Amino acid sequence: MLSQKWQRVYSDQPSGGSELRGVSVTKKDIVRTISEEVGLTQQQTKEVVQKTFDAIIESLVREQRIELRNFGVFEVKPRAARKARNPRTGEQVDVPRKHVVTFKPGKYMEAKVRALDEAEIRRVMEANNNRIQQDRDGGQDLTSTEGPSGRWDL
Repeated sequence: MLSQKWQRVYSDQPSGGSELRGVSVTKKDIVRTISEEVGLTQQQTKEVVQKTFDAIIESLVREQRIELRNFGVFEVKPRAARKARNPRTGEQVDVPRKHVVTFKPGKYMEAKVRALDEAEIRRVMEANNNRIQQDRDGGQDLTSTEGPSGRWDL
């Protein structure tokens, strides 16, 4: 699960299906969280974060490989020229050679993401078991402590 320091960043976001699916964390969210953790002002933290991003971009522009241990590797790779098809017309078009940024996650990140998958599988199985139990109980939630609904004094 997420560490408590990042939990607030996600809890402010609307969820859709899964608690983390569809959530966008902005640079501002990152700056605010780091600022609170380290005790710097948000402006100072923003400058450090921006300088970090600028250094990454500069390294990539010089076609250098960036290895961030336990996080991942950024690289610029050439993509060869190729023939493609326009999906609307079916016409063949030439796609020129270009450079693309690739990212390969590190082992630590892979393990954390895999743990999310396992947690989601457990949640789905629990929800299915609860639904099956409710179906067996005639669709009633027998764990409810509320009394019967409706008027009984008629």
